[in-house]
Amino acid sequence: MTIELVVFDWDGTLVDSTGRIAESLHRAAVDTGLPTLSVSRYRSIIGLGLPEALQALYPEADEATRQVLRGHYARHYIEATEAEPCPVYEGAHALLAALGGQGIRLAIATGKNRPGLERAFRHSGLADYFVASRTADETASKPHPRMLLELLEEQRVCASRAVMVGDTAFDLEMARRARVAAIGVTHGAHSAEELLGCAPVALVDHLSLIPPVLDRLRAGPHVTTSAQHSLSTGERP
Repeated sequence: MTIELVVFDWDGTLVDSTGRIAESLHRAAVDTGLPTLSVSRYRSIIGLGLPEALQALYPEADEATRQVLRGHYARHYIEATEAEPCPVYEGAHALLAALGGQGIRLAIATGKNRPGLERAFRHSGLADYFVASRTADETASKPHPRMLLELLEEQRVCASRAVMVGDTAFDLEMARRARVAAIGVTHGAHSAEELLGCAPVALVDHLSLIPPVLDRLRAGPHVTTSAQHSLSTGERP
């Protein structure tokens, strides 16, 4: 397999923001007068576009109420992030620099909206690694494959030469529908069991373990089940 493009999700994959998203949703629900939900329920919708996420969380609320909720969420999340930016996961800079140094193009496919991603780029210092990005307000929300397919078309890369990296079932299901190999990271929003249900080529619990997976993909069409298991249990190369 020749790898020309690696597409990353943002929240929970490169940046440790899932706790802040869940807390902001909780505070927004209080402000809106809606029932508060468990942290696990809030985490379960991370990866969707915000309108789809709020509809999934509060299907009983009318559109006007969800718009109010959306405004409160944005305010809480932006205020918290401006005060203290979400940390980049250990190994992210090194991984992106190494892949770029190999001539692999890098892109972002995220459930954020465009203003949110631009703020995140500024706070993280990661923007210069990426040649392209798509946000949920510009195209269909995950797990629809359109976001990923648009990036492939823009970069003139066929699906068999691309890899998707994400921390949610929405990321991996999007990749499956686009016929793109997917690597799941287990330090984000969804559990390893949820990720395995979308048939990734591997699961990793640290970003430093992604290069060995890519090496295996270059060597053959599939990562074996045993390799998948060893990577997901935290072994380091």
